[in-house]
Amino acid sequence: MMVSTKGRYALRLMIDLAQHANEGAISLKAISERQEVSMKYLESIAAMLNRGDLIHSSRGKDGGYSLSRPASEISVAEVMAITEGSLAPVACNGLKDSSCDRAGAGLCLSLPMWQKLDALIEDYLSGVSIQDLIDRKV
Repeated sequence: MMVSTKGRYALRLMIDLAQHANEGAISLKAISERQEVSMKYLESIAAMLNRGDLIHSSRGKDGGYSLSRPASEISVAEVMAITEGSLAPVACNGLKDSSCDRAGAGLCLSLPMWQKLDALIEDYLSGVSIQDLIDRKV
């Protein structure tokens, strides 16, 4: 399992928005400068997070981005699911469904281990909020 820069930068964007939430809508330019991430890359990440309803965008002179709900209510798992898709430790159809012939026939003896690891990752990331990261509670 490898988290890409997209996932890591999405977390940085979310943390930045949470840290500056009292300032209203935050421009991507300000976030780009603070986080040292290109505007173009942040635009694509922000679009994903906006479609995933984790952030809201507003246009105009005072436009920008803000969190869709409090940082304590947004989990790292949600951010990763939107930006990374799956964080499964292996590319295996048997992890989420039974479309794997080897899994269905009981021939994959390692499948239960991979399923448990996948569940542990999901459970852990679901239990960590953006606010937990800010408060250094992990």
